[in-house]
Amino acid sequence: MIVANVIQQHADDAAALAAARHLTTHAAYTTMDRLRRADHRLRAHLDGLKEAGEEASAFCEAQLEAPSSGAMFILAVDALEKFDQARLGQLVAIAHAVPEARSGLLSAFGWVERIQLQGTVATLLGDRDGFRRMLGIAICAIHRVDPGIVSRQYLRDPDNAVRARAFQAVGELGLRDLAPLCAATAQGGEDDEIRFWSAWSAALLGDHKSSLDLLTSRGLSSGNHRGRAFRLATQIMSATRSKAVLQSVASDPEQFRWLIQGSGIAGDPTYIPWLIKRMQDPATARLAGEAFTLITGADFGENALDRPAPEGFESGPNDNPDDPNVDMDPDDGLPWPDVEKIEQWWAANAARFQPGTRYFMGAPVTREHCINVLKNGYQRQRILAAHYLCLLEPGTTLFNTSAPAWRQQRLLAQMA
Repeated sequence: MIVANVIQQHADDAAALAAARHLTTHAAYTTMDRLRRADHRLRAHLDGLKEAGEEASAFCEAQLEAPSSGAMFILAVDALEKFDQARLGQLVAIAHAVPEARSGLLSAFGWVERIQLQGTVATLLGDRDGFRRMLGIAICAIHRVDPGIVSRQYLRDPDNAVRARAFQAVGELGLRDLAPLCAATAQGGEDDEIRFWSAWSAALLGDHKSSLDLLTSRGLSSGNHRGRAFRLATQIMSATRSKAVLQSVASDPEQFRWLIQGSGIAGDPTYIPWLIKRMQDPATARLAGEAFTLITGADFGENALDRPAPEGFESGPNDNPDDPNVDMDPDDGLPWPDVEKIEQWWAANAARFQPGTRYFMGAPVTREHCINVLKNGYQRQRILAAHYLCLLEPGTTLFNTSAPAWRQQRLLAQMA
């Protein structure tokens, strides 16, 4: 017997979990195990809707009264699993008109297996509408399949959004033969999005000379992709250059958080004493602790280096309607460092870290070490590890740390 309340709960919970998934895949506290549990919860609610059959349709359709990423996700997954091309076309049109729903549509395409995309992607890639062609390229890139970018057809597309997504896909797919084109495009007079993604891909493909200046500039100024540019540029830089860049950032108090993050990514143990001092300030304590871990690999929980939150501390917006602060806590989920214990840990372990050497999670950057971080690290660490694998071996496909957990686990087993 179909129970309406149960179906409604499945629809509501699936939409909420799908909407939260993007945040989960970029959160400081997410491990592969936590992502796996979250994905299984989402899958269970989707299975519940599938079990209800046509009875669930009305509940799912109601989600689109105010189109959201979560609603788009559950409807698109349903259409893809049923090979319902007419319904899928309607959802693509809605996503085109409602940008807030696009991430849910892309997530749905990334959630299902390749076999459920047969015919759909080819139709999108051949469409006369630029948004649909861009969507087709994005879907292939998410699944790390070349849609024909090596032919350069999409890199010459008249639609800038299509070209930008194609240049991004070059780096994701590890198409090293296209590195010279990416480098030249990054230096040219192209659209800003195209130039950024060209530089980003050129960097992953080993051409740092032509890409580093642009990535550094983007990483030091507000605008689209700042965090992505800052992370990759800092990973590429030599110790000397990263020190000079971080010194320039240090002169601006508004950039203090970027300075702390950059110190951790740069990986030089000479920054450790300064980071420990930053742990004494509640405003930067957790971020400095994360940077400390990026260099040393010390897990605060396993090494008992954490402490309770300061008395009276509230994370994120509170229930007070008169409080103007409605921003989410950017350090939510990060542990609070116990400065005294960390000083003791560093005194006991500092001798094994050589100044001027880049360390990542307690060890020099190697392929084996990065794969281990992908298996056992937190999501922000895993994203950096995926980049390092490409930087170590240009032409490597970029590991998709946002893919469903079971797909990531399969790939990690193959890599090992």
